[in-house]
Amino acid sequence: MPPGSVSPNRSTRPLRRDAQRNRDALLAAASDAFAREGLNASLEGIARQAGVAIGTLYRHFPTRPDLVQEAFEGKLQTWLAAAEASACAPDPWEGFCGYLETLCDLQADDSGMNDLASMHVPLPDFVSGRLTRIRELTQTIVDRAHQQGTLRADVTRQDLAFVIWAHSRIAAATRDVAPDVWRRHLHLMLDAFRAGNAHPLPVPPMSQDQVDRAMTNLGSTSAPTE
Repeated sequence: MPPGSVSPNRSTRPLRRDAQRNRDALLAAASDAFAREGLNASLEGIARQAGVAIGTLYRHFPTRPDLVQEAFEGKLQTWLAAAEASACAPDPWEGFCGYLETLCDLQADDSGMNDLASMHVPLPDFVSGRLTRIRELTQTIVDRAHQQGTLRADVTRQDLAFVIWAHSRIAAATRDVAPDVWRRHLHLMLDAFRAGNAHPLPVPPMSQDQVDRAMTNLGSTSAPTE
């Protein structure tokens, strides 16, 4: 499905004014709750914050993944657009750096985005498809920086999981204290990724299966109770 297309769960029939107002309130409350608490934020709490009954939430969003899809559609589109732009950037190293900076910026103030980027959790096919496309573009970004000779040859796409996992903890610890300090850590990491002065690494990179298992483990430890 093209990046700008309408998600399959969205009805094309216009809602009544009161129903649209409830839907908008639910999405605003969900975005706020997911940003503060992650993807396991209480649906009862979201409905209460939106000023509606839980039944109203379920009428608009029958499952938690449906709500996640709609609440994060904008950020997922921004992430995908950044990957597409970086995959064809004139300078592959700048594309590599710019891509990671955009991703970390999307995560910095949003625990739910951290969860989407760092864990495997149940998601609609529409969202999973976008994440698969982003993974493919990320491989292209890494390959181009390797071909340019600016990214150290032993860095793999799977190694970028370390940036995402580390960033999620750094952002959680510092967002209320020094909200931009994550950029310092990211640029330290980018210097470590440069080809110049690289030293042999003590262990091989993780396989994609190992990364997937780690992300599944992270997702299972934060599974919602509802």
